[in-house]
Amino acid sequence: MLLGGHILMAQITSPLSGENLTITGEALQGSLTDLLDLALVGKQAHWNLVGRNFRSLHLQLDDIVAIARTRADEVAERAVALGLNPDGRAATVARDTQVQQPEVGYLEDSKMVAVFTDVLGAMVKRMRDRVTATEEADPVTQDLLIAVTQDLEKQHWMIQAQR
Repeated sequence: MLLGGHILMAQITSPLSGENLTITGEALQGSLTDLLDLALVGKQAHWNLVGRNFRSLHLQLDDIVAIARTRADEVAERAVALGLNPDGRAATVARDTQVQQPEVGYLEDSKMVAVFTDVLGAMVKRMRDRVTATEEADPVTQDLLIAVTQDLEKQHWMIQAQR
């Protein structure tokens, strides 16, 4: 917005301050990075999947990607509501990701199950750590992270069951 020749910047105030805002911001940014890269890795596997269980796994990967994209948006919007600036740029995700990357090329269905069991298992652990970290810092954010973790744990179970 331009007023009197000056650009006015919107300032979002936060109900959190100090260490609570820092803890919550780190949990949200880490979650955002995880979820954005999960969506990318999920699509990579979706496009390159081969094997007898192609159809069911292909569809499950779509479910995982949809969950990751939806939850990433919710996490980013929670950050903004707290006066934080989420960073979902590709360079940031590439630099900061902790998500295991699948091999390039065709991915046999049994290998995809193994890779995504590991990917989702590691993400669930990180999410549970974030849930614990936000317990006192911001219970509202904790509630969101619990819901994200619940979705990831369900997908982790569903992938593991295909071993």
